Amino acid sequence: MPDNPIDWERLRAEATSAARKAYAPYSRLLVGAAALTDDGRVVTGCNVENASYGLGLCAEATMTGQLRLSGGGRFVAVACRSGEGELLMPCGRCRQLIYEFGGAECLVDTPAGVQPMSAVLPQAFGPEDLPS
Repeated sequence: MPDNPIDWERLRAEATSAARKAYAPYSRLLVGAAALTDDGRVVTGCNVENASYGLGLCAEATMTGQLRLSGGGRFVAVACRSGEGELLMPCGRCRQLIYEFGGAECLVDTPAGVQPMSAVLPQAFGPEDLPS
């Protein structure tokens, strides 16, 4: 975890900025996600829709791709926002991605305040549940 406290306002602003770059001609819901990584970087993602609705990518999924492309590491804190800056919660699939790349202790900005993934995705299934 970084030595500095988490700058939630920056994460929220980065998520809002990312949302404004989303491609959402069908739902018109612009979604952005921003995460602080364990080495202090901030990675972002936006949703990318597709005419074949099921092929759309959530902001948290593209953010996870950016994590891997920019050097890897772990998520420490995650914020998701609309293009207007409204708080949005990750869907179930994205909660699983955040858990996979941040673990139970990764913090998420929620309507109930900042909570660890262990509260956002209780009794999660993760890499530790697979045979070694």
